[in-house]
Amino acid sequence: MSAGPPVDPRGPRLAAWITTVVLAVVLVTQWWPLLALQAVVFAIGAFAGLKYAPYSLIYRYLVAPRLGPTDEREDAAPLRFAQAVGFVFAAVGTVAFATELTVLGVVATAFALAAAFLNAAFGFCLGCETYLLLRRFTPSVTSTN
Repeated sequence: MSAGPPVDPRGPRLAAWITTVVLAVVLVTQWWPLLALQAVVFAIGAFAGLKYAPYSLIYRYLVAPRLGPTDEREDAAPLRFAQAVGFVFAAVGTVAFATELTVLGVVATAFALAAAFLNAAFGFCLGCETYLLLRRFTPSVTSTN
């Protein structure tokens, strides 16, 4: 199964900025329904594909037409893995806040926020790097036919 076609790296960077703002608002307000919404955004990107992710749609239809074209592309697989990791942290944070385990909710949200900010501000995708590291140390499956 393909992770999808390569993507313009400016799209995930915009998504990281939006995610950073959303997660910062969640940390300040501890309003868990917003975190639940972010978890849904992560889930769509991870499991349905980046082309269906809400922030990708914002980039594709509102931002990209105003930018010059680029030949730079990124593999979608590490980005989808990063979305899945974000989903796990957002889901844990949502459940924690909803069940009044506030400290766990704050910690899970803060980890997700740190990763989103690293990507937004510095172009360092922690989930992507984790994906590449896992691929490096995971033996590939080969056919013996």
